[in-house]
Amino acid sequence: MSPATLAPRADPSAGRVVRLLVAGSSAFAVPTLDAVVAAGHAVVGVLTAPDRAGTRGRPAPRPLRDRARALQLPLWQPETLRDPALLAALLASGADGIVVASYGRLIPAALLAALPLGGLNVHPSLLPRHRGAAPVAAAILAGDPVTGVSVMQMAASLDTGPVHAAITWPVAPTATTPELTAELAEAGARLLVQVLAQAAAGTAQPRPQDPGRATYTPRLDRHTGELDWSRPAVVIDRHVRALQPWPGTTLPLGGQRVKVLAGDPLPDEPAGSAAPGRVRTIEGAAAVVQTGEGWYRCRRVQPPSRPAMDAAAYLRGRRDAATTPPALDSFP
Repeated sequence: MSPATLAPRADPSAGRVVRLLVAGSSAFAVPTLDAVVAAGHAVVGVLTAPDRAGTRGRPAPRPLRDRARALQLPLWQPETLRDPALLAALLASGADGIVVASYGRLIPAALLAALPLGGLNVHPSLLPRHRGAAPVAAAILAGDPVTGVSVMQMAASLDTGPVHAAITWPVAPTATTPELTAELAEAGARLLVQVLAQAAAGTAQPRPQDPGRATYTPRLDRHTGELDWSRPAVVIDRHVRALQPWPGTTLPLGGQRVKVLAGDPLPDEPAGSAAPGRVRTIEGAAAVVQTGEGWYRCRRVQPPSRPAMDAAAYLRGRRDAATTPPALDSFP
């Protein structure tokens, strides 16, 4: 996929080197940190989420923490940014501004006001569309043909500041949230370097957002992906692609709810007469399931407390486990 052409990178050697704090938590923030360092700016500190226990006894991943340690940069992992001692330490760093990419915490207004360049946020949507916590998933769920990434000046309220620059990016029909997020992270990092050059030179001219066009995306939770087969096949497909890796999409299949990991819609095939959720046929490793509108070819599933597997293998196992194996299309 080819995005719109970006302008050449700014060269800080031709202007002022900016002293920056960089804040982020997910892997989305790593290209931003790398781009700032590669452009020659001085990173005086990195802010990221505290260490946490993850699944199955392993610690939760902290990609920005790991990258900061590899670059031997000062690192803070505070529970809260409202600690006066932390605020004093951040100001003592001599930072000109703070760059934020998927941090998940509001930056205190006192810190933004005290920094000469304030805060710049790399946000993976075309603001004011999809403000909030899950903009990439929201674009896929909405069926947007294009999305983008915006670099905005941070304000006291969430994602409302004026936009310095934005770039559009196509949403492929098969795009998943992890794939699209990685693409937007790289594009946003390059765009940020351009904005930093303008901000340092005093030539930046951010444009206010139009609040009348704003849409908001809430945080995802475990209930977001709990669907049934009465939804149209294209809607089910968007959920499967958008809600990776968490919270995932669950649907009833083979007598229990399973997480559907991969598949594709068949909206143009003639509708069947069976109730939504009935399996029409097995196509290789996939199961073709009736939906409320069209068919959905379910390829990969993950049953509760079991590893991922092909949908056909899962259904065969459910039939083999039955005392009297039912017909294939009797599975709800």
